[in-house]
Amino acid sequence: MRSVRALILCLLTALALSGCMRHPAPEAAARPHNDLDALAYGGRPSSAPPPTARRDMRARPARSAAVPVVYAAAPPPAMHDPAYRLDTGDRLRIVVYGQEGLTNTYLVDAGGKITMPLIGAVAARGRTPAELSAAIAARLRDGYIRHPYVAAEVEAYRPFFILGEVAAPGQYPFVPNMTAESAVAIAGGFSPRARRDHVTITHTDARGTVRLVVPTATLLSPGDTVLVDERWF
Repeated sequence: MRSVRALILCLLTALALSGCMRHPAPEAAARPHNDLDALAYGGRPSSAPPPTARRDMRARPARSAAVPVVYAAAPPPAMHDPAYRLDTGDRLRIVVYGQEGLTNTYLVDAGGKITMPLIGAVAARGRTPAELSAAIAARLRDGYIRHPYVAAEVEAYRPFFILGEVAAPGQYPFVPNMTAESAVAIAGGFSPRARRDHVTITHTDARGTVRLVVPTATLLSPGDTVLVDERWF
C-alpha cells in the first residue's frame, strides 16, 4: 500500500509541475496608444506635437509713439491804437500830472462825455485818446492850471454784442485781438441750427454804420454787434 501511495503522490507532483510550465510569465501591461486612453494615463496624445515652452500670453500695454506737443505762440499784448475813436461804454484812465484830485478812471456816458472835477463834462465820443487829452488840457489852462500835463488811455473797451444762433446771446466785455469765432465761444458756442461758415457784423465809426457778412476769423472792434444766422438745411 505504501508503494501505491508513493506512486500516486509522484504522479500528482509531476502534473502540478507540468501545469506551471505551460502558463507564460505575466507581461507588463502596455500603455494604450489611443489619445483618450493616453489622457487617462496622464500622457500626451500620440498625435499631439511635442510640448513647447509656455509663453506669457497676458496682454502687455502697447508702446505708443510719442505725440509731439505743439505750443501755440502767445498772443501779442494788447496795443493801444492811437487812432481808436472813443464812444459810450469806454472806460478811460486820465492822469493829470501833479493833480491827484483830477487823476482818476472815467466812464464815457450815454451822451458820449466824461465828467471831471473843476472843468465838468468833456466830450469824448469820436475823439482819440490823444485828442481827448488835448481837450482836457485846454480846459484846465482856462483859469485852473497854468501848465497842465494830461495823458489818457483806454482802461477797458466798450462791450460787444452777439445775437442769433448762439447758446447765450447778449453783451460781453471786449478783449483786444478778438475774432468773431472767439466771440461765439464766449457766448457759449453755436446752437445746433447755426450757420458756422460766416457771421454778420454791424460796425459803427465816424463814417457811419455798415453791415458786413464776413468769415468767423474776422477781427472785431469794440461796440460791434455780431449776428449768427440760422442755416436752412
